[in-house]
Amino acid sequence: MSDSTERSRTKIEEAKDKVIGAIAETMDLYGVTPAAANLYATMYFKDQMTLDEMRTELGMSKPSMSTSVRKLQEIEMVKKTFTRGSRKHTYVAEKNFFRSFMVFYCQMWEREIKMNMEAVEEAQEDFINVIKDSTSTPEIVAEAKQYYDQLEESKKYYHWLEDLVASIKSGKIFEFLPKDQQD
Repeated sequence: MSDSTERSRTKIEEAKDKVIGAIAETMDLYGVTPAAANLYATMYFKDQMTLDEMRTELGMSKPSMSTSVRKLQEIEMVKKTFTRGSRKHTYVAEKNFFRSFMVFYCQMWEREIKMNMEAVEEAQEDFINVIKDSTSTPEIVAEAKQYYDQLEESKKYYHWLEDLVASIKSGKIFEFLPKDQQD
């Protein structure tokens, strides 16, 4: 290999390392460990990798690598693929950042909506019971009404968040925020 080719190869690897480092550093937003982040960032520049290739490339222990791959699959950042004639599983990194964003944040927002709306509904029932209780003092009834109304107001946010998730899943959000916007 000529010096020129070797220098170009080195520059390519250095450029890839910059992106791998940045991706790995920001993956904490997705709730992944540094090991899983490094794995995803490395896989981003590969067509596909087997578990053995991942272990060799990153020097990860088998349990750490398996845990990382499983976490990345859960948040749909990595997919298991089938290769005809091979007994080994291969994995591919999701390279479409729009899709990654959509899947991850929609999952998190749907979880937030479900958990909090259930709690709000249950709490509101409790406040109604206090309000209807003939033994409740006027001060207690006023306090229960205040909290009931406060929770009712919070529902606006969760309904808005449901609409946001629906607009992301349907792709309608891109009518308002096009993917190909340039500065």
